[in-house]
Amino acid sequence: MAPDRPAINTLRVRREFLAVAKGYKQVRRGLVLQAHPRNASDSEKYSDNSIRFGLTATKKIGNAVIRNRARRRLRALAHEILSAHGQPGYDYVLIGRASTGDRAWESLQTDLRSALKQIHRRKDEKE
Repeated sequence: MAPDRPAINTLRVRREFLAVAKGYKQVRRGLVLQAHPRNASDSEKYSDNSIRFGLTATKKIGNAVIRNRARRRLRALAHEILSAHGQPGYDYVLIGRASTGDRAWESLQTDLRSALKQIHRRKDEKE
């Protein structure tokens, strides 16, 4: 990992996922992206220059094999794209969809990049 890229940590506790769900949301064909800026109380635990992400793949996308494949692909996608295009101080949740496991890798990359761009554009407009 390049030294100028922010650290990437994972969300592990349910309340962190629920907090992110209250933030911004973008739906794409291959995934759903939720994002939320970290508040001051969380900044004490995690450095402000880090990015945190979580993964979700529910039973409605398929059996355990399909869900695990979707999670593996989303995890690799998060490490590749979020480290380069994510904003430090944000928490992200990537939600797998039925097409996540079969979608072309380049299409998933495009989906995540465009969702990130749209979320941060919308955030800038609100400020």
